[in-house]
Parts: sequence; structure tokens; C-alpha cells
Amino acid sequence: MTRAHPGNVLHLGLKELISLWRDRPLLVVLVWTFTFGIYVTARAASLELHDAPIAVVDEDRSPLSRQIADAFRGPYFRPPVPIDRAEVDPGLDAGRFTFVLDVPPDFQRDVVTGRQPAIQLNVDATRMTQAFIGTTYVQRIVAAEVDHFLRREGLTSASRIEQVIRVRFNPNLNGVWFGGVMEIINNITLLSIILTGAALIREREHGTLEHLLVMPLHPIEIMAAKVWANGAVVLAAAAFALLVVVRGLLEVPIAGSVPLFLFGATLHLFSTTSIGIFLGTVARSMPQLGLLIILVIVPLQLLSGGVTPRESMPEAVQTIMLLAPTTHFVEFAQAILYRGAGLEVVWPSFLAIAIIGAVFFLAALARFRRSVTLTQI
Repeated sequence: MTRAHPGNVLHLGLKELISLWRDRPLLVVLVWTFTFGIYVTARAASLELHDAPIAVVDEDRSPLSRQIADAFRGPYFRPPVPIDRAEVDPGLDAGRFTFVLDVPPDFQRDVVTGRQPAIQLNVDATRMTQAFIGTTYVQRIVAAEVDHFLRREGLTSASRIEQVIRVRFNPNLNGVWFGGVMEIINNITLLSIILTGAALIREREHGTLEHLLVMPLHPIEIMAAKVWANGAVVLAAAAFALLVVVRGLLEVPIAGSVPLFLFGATLHLFSTTSIGIFLGTVARSMPQLGLLIILVIVPLQLLSGGVTPRESMPEAVQTIMLLAPTTHFVEFAQAILYRGAGLEVVWPSFLAIAIIGAVFFLAALARFRRSVTLTQI
């Protein structure tokens, strides 16, 4: 293999940075993706229950039924609206309520006498996410208030074993915390592939690739320059987004070491920029590159474990995705940023992604050399 000259790689990389600076549309996409894009997506992707409208049909009118109604409060629910049974369907149909709790007559008496009375919960399931999460909240609140009432009346033992759940990272389960961090992880993969692929297409469309080929340069130098230059831009943007947007504007605490995460991101960028070069040699225009990126990035993102747990996927998919760099990237990124893991924990993922990156780089280099040879012919 021809050895790359460091000076040539450095100067070619600087040329890439200048070309990116002059490509204003691509520069706008880069800035938006790692600033406002992360902020807006994190705020919009919040999945926790917030200000859900609820009404209560109190047919019991007992201390227990009033205690249950008073338990629904902000920020999860709006103050409960007392209504009659005849108002249930019109209220749900008009969208004024997402939940309507119907406490039946003699509910407290049945609870005290040891019976198991049922409370009817009417849910507007068209508000799918809020309805699904809120149903669990309502069940827990009602069960907790009934249990508290029985203990206060001395009708149940207070010495039974209780399960207490404590969340170490994000104790309030704020969706903004998860959304902001995961958006950075996803954008690193997406933008690194786009920038390197677009850089190669831009060289071909502007005719500057032919100028490079007549110079005393080797294909590995041209490719290595594109890899380090575009990878450095994405890494700097990710560091800015993590420290300024996520930690500063969104006020998300980072559990682990930011330098360790950026080191792992550098290894990951070695793989994804190589993928971008490979796609750039296959595509002949920007529209073709866009279509290829969609075909590649969707499975890489969806099956990496960042959207859904890998354990819920078929075993064959889990095994195949071990060959993808995004799987190991999501694994160590979440371990560092969410759980505060150190190098002693994430080094297997670092090693795996370095090996995968080397394979992708060699494959992209072989494809790039072949495309350069065809161009020269």
C-alpha cells in the first residue's frame, strides 16, 4: 500500500475545509443540525405526561373519592373538572378531556368492607402517546390513594414490603434529557456520511477531481484528507452541541467524561466518513447520493439500539448489526453520557468500532482507487 505523505494530507484537508466554508447551503445544514435542530427536536420529543386534561364523575361523594380527585395535580394533570355522567361522551368527543374517571356509588363502603369495586376510566385514545402513558399514571395514583386511605383507617398493615424505584440518571424521566443526547448521537452519524459523500460528489461535479489526479498525489492521500477534514468538522460541531446546547441551553447534566465520549466519537467518525466516501464513489450526482444515504442511514439508525432496545429485535438482526459501527457507538455513548462509564467499561466497544472502521476504510479506499482509475481512463 502506498504510504500517504502527511504534508499532502494536511494541505488537502485544509482545501476541504475551505470548500465546505464556501458551500453555504451545506454549511447552513451543519449549523442548524447541531444547534437549533437539536434544541427543537429535544423539546418536541418529550414523551412525559404534561398538563393532561382530566375530568371526574364522582357518584360516591365520599372522603375517599374526593381524596382521589385531589391527587391529580400538575405538572402531569390539569386540575380535575367535576362533571356528570351525561357529559362524558360529549367531553371526550370534543377533545376537552383526555381522561374521565368515573367513581361508582358506595365506592368507599365497598373498599372498607374488603370488596373490590371497579373504577371506570374513559380514555381518548386518539391522543395515543398521552393516553398510553397517562393510563399508567392514573392507575398508580388511584392505587396509591386507596392504599393510603386504608392505612390511615387502620384497615391494612403498614409493614408489608414495598418496591421503591430510584432512577439514577434523569430521575424525573424528562424526555428532553434523553432526546437531546440521542439527537447528537444520531446527527454525528448522519452528517459525517453526508459531508464526506457530498465532498467527493462536489469534486466530481466541479471538475477539481481531475485536477487532483494530474498532481503527484495518491488516492489514499485524497481520501485520508476528506476523512480527517470532514470528521474534524463534525467532531467540533458535536462538542459544541454537547457543551453549549445540551448542557447549557437544555440544562442536561452529563454523567460521564466528555473527552472520553469525543475520543470514541472520533473512532466512530473514522467508520462513517469512510462509508460516505464509499457512497460518493457509487453515486454520480447529489440526488443519487441522497437516495443512497436514505437506504443506508435508516437501518443504521433504527437497528443500532438508539430507537428501540436491541434485545427486542430478532437474534439474526442483532447478530448482523454487530458489524455496523452505529451499534457500538450507541452502546458506548449511552454508557458514558447516561451511566458515567469509564474506559474500563467501554473499551470493548472502542476496539470493535476501530476494527470495523479499518475494514470500512480499506473497502472505501479500494472502491475509490477503482473509480479514480476509471476517471483517468
